[in-house]
Amino acid sequence: MDPHPLILGGTNRSTPSVIPISNPYSLVTFAEVCAAGPDEIEEAIRIAEQGAVRMAALPAHKRSELLFHLVRLMEEEADILTDIIVREGGKVRKFAAAEVARAIGTIRISAEEAVRIHDQMVPMDGYPAGEGRIAMIMRVPVGIVLAITPFNLPLNQICHKAGPALAAGNSCIIKPPSATPLTGLKFGELLIRAGFPKEAVSVIPCRSDIAERLATDKRISCLSFTGSPSVGWHLRSITPARHVTLELGGNAAVIVHDDADQTLAASRIIEGAYSHTGQVCISVQRVFIQRTIAYRFIYELVSRCNALVTGDPEDPATDVGPMITPDKAKEALQRIEEAVSQGARVLCGGRLSGHLLLPTIIADTTPDMAVNCEEVFAPILTVTPYESFEDAIAMVNDSRFGLQAGIFTKDLGLAIHASKTIQCGAVLINDIPTFRIDSMPYGGVKESGIGREGPYYAIREMTEERLVIIRS
Repeated sequence: MDPHPLILGGTNRSTPSVIPISNPYSLVTFAEVCAAGPDEIEEAIRIAEQGAVRMAALPAHKRSELLFHLVRLMEEEADILTDIIVREGGKVRKFAAAEVARAIGTIRISAEEAVRIHDQMVPMDGYPAGEGRIAMIMRVPVGIVLAITPFNLPLNQICHKAGPALAAGNSCIIKPPSATPLTGLKFGELLIRAGFPKEAVSVIPCRSDIAERLATDKRISCLSFTGSPSVGWHLRSITPARHVTLELGGNAAVIVHDDADQTLAASRIIEGAYSHTGQVCISVQRVFIQRTIAYRFIYELVSRCNALVTGDPEDPATDVGPMITPDKAKEALQRIEEAVSQGARVLCGGRLSGHLLLPTIIADTTPDMAVNCEEVFAPILTVTPYESFEDAIAMVNDSRFGLQAGIFTKDLGLAIHASKTIQCGAVLINDIPTFRIDSMPYGGVKESGIGREGPYYAIREMTEERLVIIRS
């Protein structure tokens, strides 16, 4: 098979080093992509410097027009993008199609925000020395944005970085994940077809050590990273980039109080725990249920979990597909077995079917078990009763992560109290932490990251404030 070339300054480039791509369900290697080495990294940065100059010179309306053209191309190629995501990522088709639709929306929002980057007037005559002067704060592009993206949302995560970067007038170097680079390369092709300056676009699959060379180059102005906490914080410690956004992991929790709509809560929790095979940083991982309703509610969760169909992601009936590799499934199973050895009980799932991990619910866990205190990134859910609402909040906060949390209650006072005291980036009332629309500010606290995504908020991260004072 001929390896797919990488995209270097808007031009296809072949290299002797290749990365094999396997289907996570069939385990068949069906493609190879060229991998960048040190020479390609240096060339990509050098070209991106030229691209940054060209992008900064484009007026906002032109950047917006190019992004809207990209939207139209993505709509035309939606089925192809969906096919690629299913094939290389093992994502169930209905979720892959939903991701493509979201990604198109993310680019559309970026196109709209490109013409809403406002300057701000600064009053000067409040002081005698300011008389005869006017001032404004301009937002200017930072230069080169390095986007490092994960396998689990291989298209929308790229759009959340490249869309705002280009809307703001920056050039963008995209380092897609090694497991799912074809999606990123297809997106890069569409960027070029949309008419963006070639110098502004590079998509360069590469090994992690090569990616570090990118992150540590002083010519990179902004690092936008989504991935594991260990890698993200390491990159932040070594990068000289002036702007850093980290969207990292979590062990998202849900509180179900005794006055909740239990049918709604159970339905949403199952969706949040097992869509994308649990491989989402805001996947529902921990559920805390008031003890008076715990037995009945857990029975409902188990019934719904057992009804899920695990299998071929191409099958429309499938709810839960494979994890990204068999090794990741085995690692998740080891965490389940470890919890059982420490006293936990598996209520459903807890085993492999071939190389697929069945959706799992675990009871009788403790906070220090890995299935609770770490990010499992797998179709695993733990359930724990609580006595008081304060106990539930304390258990949610007993985590080094803080991305999003959900609460099901009809008590407005409890909802407001929880919103003020739960330590995370977003609190969702009567919904799950897995909910996200692409215009909202998205990000976490503690070890879950810094900065916010969502095109409006990402543009603020990818621009500089520059004060201009005019003396008349």
